[in-house]
Amino acid sequence: MGKPKVATASLAGCFGCHMSLLDIDDKILKLVELVEFNKSPVDDIKKFTERCAVGLIEGGCANEENAHNLQDFRRNCDILISVGDCAIMGGIPAMRNGIPLQECLQKAYLEGPTIYNPTGKAPNGPDIPLLLDKVYPCSEIVKMDYHLPGCPPPAETLWQALVALLTDKPLDLPYELIKYD
Repeated sequence: MGKPKVATASLAGCFGCHMSLLDIDDKILKLVELVEFNKSPVDDIKKFTERCAVGLIEGGCANEENAHNLQDFRRNCDILISVGDCAIMGGIPAMRNGIPLQECLQKAYLEGPTIYNPTGKAPNGPDIPLLLDKVYPCSEIVKMDYHLPGCPPPAETLWQALVALLTDKPLDLPYELIKYD
């Protein structure tokens, strides 16, 4: 039997959580010995090629493409982890949640001080995913098994969580790795 598979995705986020994963420094070599990445920007695989033991999701769901991607991860991963504040509660992208969607589009594409839009319309082409009414935390779209808070979570938190889950040890992170006080 081969190494366990890990998949990762960034939805409505900034890729900061992926950068934190890369910040495990020389442990990345140990991680590559422990797992094989599948459907991840880490290895640029665009589609699932087989079932994954763990899926790491950063970012919330701001559009239909985000929601479909997240649902695809739930179908293809045994354990699904929301990584970072955007995945857990919407984060910075969710700042638009208090403003009606139409008003957001109006300000962003028609009324902003630096906007030049002679069409007078917000972009709406067939290749642009439809925006959801608000930015949703991942857990409001699918069942998430674990949450790793932070913006982004520390590299050591990601490392210890992955190692514990992939070696069938309890995920019991010390307070120092999940505190924000």
